[in-house]
Amino acid sequence: MNWNWQTIISLIIVALAATGLLWSKFRRRKFNFHRDTHCGCAPPDQSSTHQSIVFHARKGERPQVIIKKK
Repeated sequence: MNWNWQTIISLIIVALAATGLLWSKFRRRKFNFHRDTHCGCAPPDQSSTHQSIVFHARKGERPQVIIKKK
């Protein structure tokens, strides 16, 4: 097999990228109070009362934004 310098450099780049991806996959995450404890989020019983926002617009008409409570 004929290896030139461009092939070697490209294989090194691919190996470094794969190593970086694997390292980020298996390393331990830092503790984040908001993410790990869900502090500030709505309780599970209130999370089902969501609102939905509907954008309604047609060509030549005035756009409307409708907020619906579920």
